[in-house]
Amino acid sequence: MAFPPEFLDELRNRVTLSEVVGRKVKLVKRGREHSGLCPFHNEKTPSFTVSDEKGFYHCFGCGAHGSAFDFLINSEGLSFPEAVERLAGQAGMTVPQDSPQDRARAEKRASLIDVLEAATAWFEEQLASQAGREARDYLERRGLAPQTVAAFRLGFAPRERGALAKALRARGITVDQLLEAGLVKRIEGEAPGGDNQLRDYFFHRVIFPITDRRGRVIAFGGRALGDSKAKYLNSPETALFHKGRELYNLDRARKAAHDSGELLVTEGYMDVIALAEGGFPAAVAPLGTAVTEDQIAALWRLVPEPTLCFDGDAAGQRAAFRAAERAMPLLKPGKSLRFAMLPAGEDPDSLLRSSGAAAVRAVLESARPLADMVWRKAAEGHAADTPERRAAIRSAVREQVSAIKDPELRDDYRQEMDRRFAEAYGFSGQQRGGGWRSGRNGPGRGQTGGGWRPGNWGGGNWGPPIAPAKQRGPADLLKPQRTEQLLLATLINHNKLLTEFVEDLVGIDFPSDGLNALRQALIDCFAGDPELDSEGVKCHLSSQGYSGILASLLAPEVYVHGRFARPDASTEVARQSVLHILGVLRERQAAPQLAEETLALATDMTADQLKRVQARQKLRSQEEGRKVDLDHFETMLQRAADKTDS
Repeated sequence: MAFPPEFLDELRNRVTLSEVVGRKVKLVKRGREHSGLCPFHNEKTPSFTVSDEKGFYHCFGCGAHGSAFDFLINSEGLSFPEAVERLAGQAGMTVPQDSPQDRARAEKRASLIDVLEAATAWFEEQLASQAGREARDYLERRGLAPQTVAAFRLGFAPRERGALAKALRARGITVDQLLEAGLVKRIEGEAPGGDNQLRDYFFHRVIFPITDRRGRVIAFGGRALGDSKAKYLNSPETALFHKGRELYNLDRARKAAHDSGELLVTEGYMDVIALAEGGFPAAVAPLGTAVTEDQIAALWRLVPEPTLCFDGDAAGQRAAFRAAERAMPLLKPGKSLRFAMLPAGEDPDSLLRSSGAAAVRAVLESARPLADMVWRKAAEGHAADTPERRAAIRSAVREQVSAIKDPELRDDYRQEMDRRFAEAYGFSGQQRGGGWRSGRNGPGRGQTGGGWRPGNWGGGNWGPPIAPAKQRGPADLLKPQRTEQLLLATLINHNKLLTEFVEDLVGIDFPSDGLNALRQALIDCFAGDPELDSEGVKCHLSSQGYSGILASLLAPEVYVHGRFARPDASTEVARQSVLHILGVLRERQAAPQLAEETLALATDMTADQLKRVQARQKLRSQEEGRKVDLDHFETMLQRAADKTDS
């Protein structure tokens, strides 16, 4: 609903932001502001600031920023109306209704929720009764403990037709309410108004209550126990229930997802329940449909990159492709999907029972990014032995990328897909007039087996990763400014390293004026007080007018290129990364000098000039030999740090 601006302004005035945040974060008052550990990322020193005067919070570590509404939305996964309702209740304000019609609809929805709650209790009673023996045996065979059955409020719809309608009508619930709640349906051909005209919607099934984000039952799912054309059946769409918008178990998964940063999307009720019982409580499932745009948006309100789990067969592959296609127009920086393919013939429930939680964790750890889906959908199983067939693949992948609405992200995807195309088919990736220019080796050469082969989807095997065109370090993988951003972010978050590297920092000149000024301010800050902690450094830089550039520097968009820069990274990993980046930056600055000296040597050869050029060439060769792939470099450092810790 649309809230009157006057109401929202009054609500902001009545709510104290530090009190709202203080319910989840231990805050310490510093002057006019409060500070504490950021609830949105792991950190050991506070970088999270709350200003009641300005009405917003800000984290210098991860860039989180917003109002009291944003805090509830991001910390608890609430929608905006839910956040407004929560704050209004705390402030003692009544949320206004838009019109008499809106009030009538709200009252009707409330009454239907009461009806569905009564139906849930009745289904639970039937499961516990003598008639529910068959359903209890089924749940026991599926390995569900009694406490799990109770937690998810599972029930049973008996064989007796009309039993639910009869029981609820005896409690004063009308036929119209039963119809509007989707609990019964009319049978054509019966006498109008008679009880024989009504049939219970669920018959001889195990019942799974479906709840909204606030935990209120809004619909049901039923699993057939006997022979039925529909193994699973959901409630029809009602005023409360729209299956394309809801996710099974969202209310329970919400807090677990917030605490762990992980959210799994499976294909069925039993998968969700089995995962919760197996130690993966942050799991949800769509309701009999492919994942929709509304559901993707709901997932992103909880975590930036939910993991979709699909069976490792052809059907699972098609489902993954459909989900990727629907996500493309919605993509934003920092918001994406990951895809975990299970072994052939397995679902999360069966994999847990056969191999345990470690096997599920291994599948999740091997999840691949959305970009892999885009590439595989275009290239998987398509011959590429002629220019026409390669052009078809290129056209297909470009069509997918064109659906991305964010212009910068679309450009990044286009470059990524161009790189994959070039590496898969042996082209340079440079274009002339929209066409591709062949590399030196020609199409397909220089690859194992003489050509690119798509990986096998079965068994969770994604095939070998695309081989890089050459070994790359940060200077090749990142735009120049990103490399300098990573260096500064690492030294700010791990400021004790400045003692070792401040002289190196003095000797490097950044091409960006803004970053160069921040570099100098960081050096001056260290010279003025070498004992400042990381939070103190950030506060000093902010007071010097660098709060804007600092927020963009210490942001997820930077950390995604180098986890070593994060405040929670190992100090030794950060140290080795700084050493590596400094070498890259020195090489960049040495390259133009080497070119000038080489030109001078060609113009007027002297022994001294020759020695200088040879020395620089040797240094550059050594630097080139030390360059490694950035992801591999991070992994190598992290393993070394883990060994040290253990």
